[in-house]
Amino acid sequence: MPSKATPPDPAKGAADRVYRGVMRDLEEGRMVPGQRLAESELAERFGVGRNAVREAIQRLATRGVLDLTRYRSAAIRKLDLTETLEILDVAAAMTALVARSAAERFEEATHAHLLDEAMKELGSDAAVRMSGAFSRARRIFYRSLLVIGANRELQRIFPAIGMHIIYSQYQSPELQHIRLADYRAISDAVSARDPDRAEDAGHRHVEHVRVVVQAWQSSI
Repeated sequence: MPSKATPPDPAKGAADRVYRGVMRDLEEGRMVPGQRLAESELAERFGVGRNAVREAIQRLATRGVLDLTRYRSAAIRKLDLTETLEILDVAAAMTALVARSAAERFEEATHAHLLDEAMKELGSDAAVRMSGAFSRARRIFYRSLLVIGANRELQRIFPAIGMHIIYSQYQSPELQHIRLADYRAISDAVSARDPDRAEDAGHRHVEHVRVVVQAWQSSI
C-alpha cells in the first residue's frame, strides 16, 4: 500500500510568507537598513501568527538580513563601511568561483537557455525601471550560474553573502548600470566556456561595486 504524502506544514508556509515578504520589501525599498520590525505589525501585515513571525525573523537573522539585539525589536541590518568592505572581499572570491565553475561545466544544449532567459530578465523594461524587478532578475541570473556550475556547496553558501543588504543600502542608477554590464561580461565568458575570463569578470564585477560604494561614502 503506497504511503500517504506528507501534508504541507501550515506553520512553515506562514513563516515563508513573512520571510519572502520582508525580502521583497527590502528589495523594493519599502523597508530600509536600520529599520526596526515589530512582531505585531508583521503578523498583522502578513496575516500570520506571532510564532510564524518569530521563525521568519530567526531565518532572516541567520541569513544576515536582520540584527537581533536583546530587549530590542529586530532591525534590518545596516552596514558600516568596514562591514561593507568585508562582505565585498568575500563576494569577490565567491562570485569569481561561481562564474568559473559555470564556465567549466557549461553545455550549449543544456544551459544556453538558462543564461539567455536570465539576461532577458535583467534587460527587461521592468528591471530597468524598478529596483525590485532588477533584484529579482539578479537572483535568477546567479541561480542560473549556480545550476550550471553544479557545485552544491556554492549553491548552499552563495545566497547567504550579504550583497542584497549592500544593494539596498547603496542604491544608484550608476550601480545598476555597472551591474548589468558586468553580468553581460560574465554571461559571455561562461557561454564561451572560458573559465579564466569568467573568473576575472566575476572578480572585476565586485571590484566595480566597491569603487561605487567607496565613492558614495566619500561624498557623505
